[in-house]
Amino acid sequence: MSLSNGDEPNLAANNDEREQTALSKTKNSPLRIVFMGTPEFAVPSLDILVKNGYDVVGVVTTADKWGGRGGKQLIESPVKLYAIRNNIPVLQPEKLKAPAFIDALRSWKADLQIVVAFRMLPEIVWAMPPLGTMNVHGSLLPKYRGAAPINWAIIEGEWETGVTTFFLRHEIDTGDVLFTQKIPIGENDTAGDLHDRMMIAGAEILLKSVRAAESGDYLLQRQPDTLATHAPKIFMETCEINFAQPVEKVYNFIRGLSPYPTAWTLINGLTFKIFSAQKETAQPAEAPSVITTDHKTFVKIACLDGYIHLLDVQLAGKKRMGIKDFLNGAKIIG
Repeated sequence: MSLSNGDEPNLAANNDEREQTALSKTKNSPLRIVFMGTPEFAVPSLDILVKNGYDVVGVVTTADKWGGRGGKQLIESPVKLYAIRNNIPVLQPEKLKAPAFIDALRSWKADLQIVVAFRMLPEIVWAMPPLGTMNVHGSLLPKYRGAAPINWAIIEGEWETGVTTFFLRHEIDTGDVLFTQKIPIGENDTAGDLHDRMMIAGAEILLKSVRAAESGDYLLQRQPDTLATHAPKIFMETCEINFAQPVEKVYNFIRGLSPYPTAWTLINGLTFKIFSAQKETAQPAEAPSVITTDHKTFVKIACLDGYIHLLDVQLAGKKRMGIKDFLNGAKIIG
């Protein structure tokens, strides 16, 4: 039996409707699932459903794009490549409201749709299946609603984050929550480190959530909007480092953007990406942004109350490399 928290009549009604649909599907036929996702982050979630015998009747992912060296390589999404290997039909709509796509999606007759790292869906899509559309999000909602929750949790110096499953509604990342799972953030974790752990945790909580939706036995929790924080999309221009800040804040900024989209600064007019660094708390003799180096083994940049020691860097047009290798071939610093 599905449960309600008692303070939202419509929520209880929605639960009851989903429960009846779930019980009917359990008795009469397997659950039909459509999976929507694009990057590598979504693949373990799709894989865990397939390996646990769920009937994934179709996959929706982004259109192929030209990229690679010279833009001559047709790049297919990791989710599409997984679907092809496992003989799952694929749709790649340019527009999610296009009548041809809506008709094709409806023809799959999904009971439940699942979204993991995909685009914002119009209501005509997310409201289509009788059991609703479930999303896996990389934060403990309502904290870090938005496109870049993993990055922002580290940038903001959090010690804990997690994954959340919820049912979609119109406002982004505001739907009613099924389950959450907490994930600690280490002092030196990068966004890449957290991404890889969260990718597996997200798959595990998704399986738990689908099983609950299948049985109709779950408790939905309304998100308290007063506790919401936001994690907007990150653009290259917003990745420039401001060294006129406490060293801890600069350090969190660097690791929160590593390995992608990567924090950067300008040196002699050239973009200089910093993938990893160490922090040193001290009273700098130099003003913020001043670079000190011995030209052989170290480079450090002054902040308000310490230094950032560069470890792994990339100059525009060059390969990514450790700082000693960089200094061996470059003389632009200091």
